[in-house]
Amino acid sequence: MKEGRCASLATVTNIAQSVVRVAPTRVDLTDSNIPAEWIRAGSPKAWNKEIATTRDRMSQIFVWECSAGLFIWHYSKDESLVVISGEAFITTETGQELRLGPGDVGFFPAGTTCTWRVPGPLRKVAVMREPVWRPLGFAVRAWNRLLRMVGLRGRPSLAPADRATVSEPPRKVG
Repeated sequence: MKEGRCASLATVTNIAQSVVRVAPTRVDLTDSNIPAEWIRAGSPKAWNKEIATTRDRMSQIFVWECSAGLFIWHYSKDESLVVISGEAFITTETGQELRLGPGDVGFFPAGTTCTWRVPGPLRKVAVMREPVWRPLGFAVRAWNRLLRMVGLRGRPSLAPADRATVSEPPRKVG
């Protein structure tokens, strides 16, 4: 593996068991795969690391990287992403091509299929969310609002994926 891909220990800070801070450029990634039947050109390889997941297991945060290639991606979950480094050219189901580069944000609803053309290494942070039937989502939001109104709060909903990953001290603000 490339040295930059598996640099030093990930920077994860767990403050009061609820806040996770990550330096996505320094996260150690493990092999992931792009299904062979999705690859259209080249030999793209992928690596990832789950950084955190919500306690209800409905959302996860990943750092993901891939090498150059052309592949189709089928989204089974809603995915929001921020490109950290590299670039990709996404062709939508309607044939429109969009460029995603460092700092760009993208959203791919569950059920979407896109073609990714990646000219070189690409790293992104992705938030994956299970799609929820709209009436059920409304009911959950109403229930949570009711709990907040009566002063009942549950535990924080975000948990680090790997509590054994230790970090640098918190940064000072100001």
